[in-house]
Formats: sequence, structure tokens, C-alpha cells
Amino acid sequence: MQDLKKSLKMPLFGNTFSPKKIPPRKSASLSSLHTLDRSTRETELGLEYGPPAMNLGGQSWKFEEGQWISESGGNGSSKEFQRLKKRNVQLEEENNLLKLKIEILLDMLTETTLEYHLMEKEAEDIKTQIRRKK
Repeated sequence: MQDLKKSLKMPLFGNTFSPKKIPPRKSASLSSLHTLDRSTRETELGLEYGPPAMNLGGQSWKFEEGQWISESGGNGSSKEFQRLKKRNVQLEEENNLLKLKIEILLDMLTETTLEYHLMEKEAEDIKTQIRRKK
């Protein structure tokens, strides 16, 4: 009778929870592609990466040499772009000329200030000599 009571108290699937152990993972990649250099992978797999491109407002843009360049011309925006580019070059030339003029004016100011200080010093020296003679 006691054996029957013990068997009734025991849980149906055992008295402790013990999950199965997880087997160790296999290596990350069984492929040998990671050992190939980039140019071989590109020729083997056809992975020719071009510059990034996008389509905004019906215009295609491509990123080349650090700038987004419009690929689709036509509807006047290309003309506007050329006009702005020409104006930009003109403004850069004018800016360079103005920088040169400022540099020349600063040189002239420095020279004039130096001459003034020299003349002032000479006048002070002459006054000192006149006082000594008296």
C-alpha cells in the first residue's frame, strides 16, 4: 500500500527539470569564399560595386568623388546647374582677387606704421639731443 502512495506522489515526468544540453555550434562559414581576395570574389561572383545611386524627384543622382552628380539632364535643371557653376567660378576668382587686395593693403599699412614709428623715434631723439645741449 505504501508503494502505491509513493508512486502517486511522484510527478509524471520526473521530479526535476533538466533540459538537454545544446550541442556546440559549427564553424561560422563552411565556404572558402572568405579566403579569396576581393578581386577574385568580384570575378567569381559578379559583385561589381559601382558608386551609390538614388532617384529623387524623377532625377537620378550618383555619388562620385565626394559629390552627388545628376545623371539625368534635359528639363532645364542642367542649364541652371551650368549657369550656377559658371557663377561660382566667377565668384571664386573675385574672392581670390579681393583676398590679394587685402593682403597688399595690410602690407602697405604695416610699412606706413613702421615709417611713422621710425619718424617718431627720430623726432624724440632730436628733442633729447637739443635738451642735452642746453
